[in-house]
Order: sequence, then C-alpha cells, then structure tokens
Amino acid sequence: MDARIYLAGPGVFRPDALEHGERLKALCAEFGFTGLYPLDKQVPAHITTAREQAAWIYRANLELLEQADAVLADLNFFRGGEPDSGTCFEVGYAVARGKPVVGYLDGEGSYAERLARQLPHLCGEPGLDCDGLQLEAFDLPLNLMLGVPATLVTGGPGEALRQLAAELARRG
Repeated sequence: MDARIYLAGPGVFRPDALEHGERLKALCAEFGFTGLYPLDKQVPAHITTAREQAAWIYRANLELLEQADAVLADLNFFRGGEPDSGTCFEVGYAVARGKPVVGYLDGEGSYAERLARQLPHLCGEPGLDCDGLQLEAFDLPLNLMLGVPATLVTGGPGEALRQLAAELARRG
C-alpha cells in the first residue's frame, strides 16, 4: 500500500523539527506509506517578509494536503488545553476533502478527564473550566468537531499508523 500520509502536528515547532519529521517519515515507511511532512518544503530565499513567508507556507501545506491520501495528526494538548490550531485546521481541511484522519493522544479519557489530569490549573468546578465555562460532556477526548470525524487513538504515531493502515485496507 503506497499511500501518502500528511503528518500534521506541532512537531514543526520543536528544536529538532527536521529530525522529528524524518523519524515520522521513517515510521510511515515501515507501514508502506510515504510521509509528507510540512517542513519538506522550505520557504525560498527570495521570499523575505514574514507575511509573504506565512502565505507561502500556507499554500505549500495545502499542496501537501492535496497530495495526501490520509492525515496522521498529533492532537495532544499544545500551549494549553487544546490541540495546535494549525493542526486542527489541517484536520478540518482533510475531512472536508474526504480524506481519512487518524489522530493520536497520549492519554485516555474524556476531554474533561484529560484536562483535569494534564492541566488541572485550567479546571474549576466539576464540568467547568477555570473561567466557569462548560466543558464538553460528550465522552470524547477532544472537542466534538475533532472527536467525531477523526479516528482517535491513545498512544503515539506508531499506534495511529497501525490504525490508519487498517482503515485504508478496509477502504480498498
């Protein structure tokens, strides 16, 4: 199965982002997939302003998403009690394009349980966050707009790729 997998996640912000991407792509290859990592494409030197660079990266990532047959997404909490917003956009884009998405999380439980366990300072009274706003109570590990359309796996990218391989095999 030579499926192309877009590798979405905040790993692009790591100090070892390129090496991290190479590890993810090597893991994809173990499953017979080709990994497409956002940093595979670098901003050309002639694009020098921050706004132009941002627009170039946006278009380059959409091109990679279009080339992909599926998306593997790191949906762990990032900079707070939600996944990376760029990753969320990429998941939504892929879902809108009819591409399967498998996300991975490093802990089990509902969103409220995961938040209380990993970031207790963001929680208030049971069922509420620290600002008194209601937490989703649908027994999903993430907001329903991610938890419903994406297949969510507890573990890391290896477990998620195993699930993705099974889903792609079922689709034929």
